[in-house]
Amino acid sequence: MSIHKKRKIHNFHVPLPEELYNNLKKEAMQFHMAATELARYAIAFWLKKAQKASLHKAISEYAAECAGTEFDLDKEFEKQSINLLLSKKGSVS
Repeated sequence: MSIHKKRKIHNFHVPLPEELYNNLKKEAMQFHMAATELARYAIAFWLKKAQKASLHKAISEYAAECAGTEFDLDKEFEKQSINLLLSKKGSVS
């Protein structure tokens, strides 16, 4: 048995317009990789970016909801954090 776990792979048929297909093949050739590999990379990259944006949105919404409530930043903690950031900014040459 291999020391590496086998990941389950699923096929996903994606019909592409001819221009997009040709552009994908062209880019893949430039990077010396299969078009399928480049498509997989592009999808993973986009999903990671979308998930990061979704998390940022959720955090921003939570922060807006909590502003001014008991769940807002502690005023002293906020003041000390700002002072620390300003002191670090001033120490950069």
